[in-house]
Amino acid sequence: MPSIRPDNHVQLTWAGDHRFDAGRPGGPQIRIDASAQTGPSPVDTLLSALGGCTAVDVVDILAKRRTPVEALRIDVQGERHEGTPRRVVKAHLVYHINGAGIERAHAERAVELAVTKYCSVRDSLDPQMPVTWSIVLNGV
Repeated sequence: MPSIRPDNHVQLTWAGDHRFDAGRPGGPQIRIDASAQTGPSPVDTLLSALGGCTAVDVVDILAKRRTPVEALRIDVQGERHEGTPRRVVKAHLVYHINGAGIERAHAERAVELAVTKYCSVRDSLDPQMPVTWSIVLNGV
């Protein structure tokens, strides 16, 4: 039987206009701003969560191979539905990974596992929504 973890609990506090401060009660806060003036929009936050969730796994997987990541940037492009609601219908992630000794096959496997197996954010999204990725390893 799988272990059950406690539910996550976050609070959002209205900060005026279309701005909200969000986070765990008593914990760090992020600003979510539908106008994207003082923080990322809700959709940008969703795409950031997808990228961030997979990034943790990529870093951990490559570290376990004893080829630690020296630098990582992920560009996340979300395609949105034209109608209402303007939901995200596709996401593409480009992983810019730098690190001595990281082999392309290992980087590709780390990203594949992160996106398809380990990322709880990805698994929380519509399973029919395509999430694709590519890798730029050490500038190539």
